[in-house]
Amino acid sequence: MVKPAPRRSELLGFASVGLLAYATDLALFTWLRGPAGLGPLAAKALSFLAGCTVAYLGNALGTYRHARVRGLRPYAVFFAVNVAGALVQLLCLTVSHYGLGLTSQRADTVSGAGIGMALATVLRFWGTRTWVFPDEGRVGSWTG
Repeated sequence: MVKPAPRRSELLGFASVGLLAYATDLALFTWLRGPAGLGPLAAKALSFLAGCTVAYLGNALGTYRHARVRGLRPYAVFFAVNVAGALVQLLCLTVSHYGLGLTSQRADTVSGAGIGMALATVLRFWGTRTWVFPDEGRVGSWTG
């Protein structure tokens, strides 16, 4: 089924929830690495999980509250979509750093946190509205 163009409220809701999830991830990572004394990978894994949970709840209770999803399956799919987004960011960084030889900190930031984040956000938005919170009543496509 083809979906219609997203409404402004859907885009703003998704973006707002994403910013809150990012703030949660960043704050928790900083605390876990600092005062809590965890290593970088454990801290990032926990902060990523917390950020995903905040994003899922924000979208389920706010942006996509009309979708009426139930059970753990939607959260698992949401988590998988977010992992795919993280892999897109890592792929952009890998191609830039190792494939193109752009090894400065600025190049890494632009490729991973700039270009990678933009592409990952498009993937996350599409995956969230298509697989996690489908709306059977939509007609048309936001992708054209």
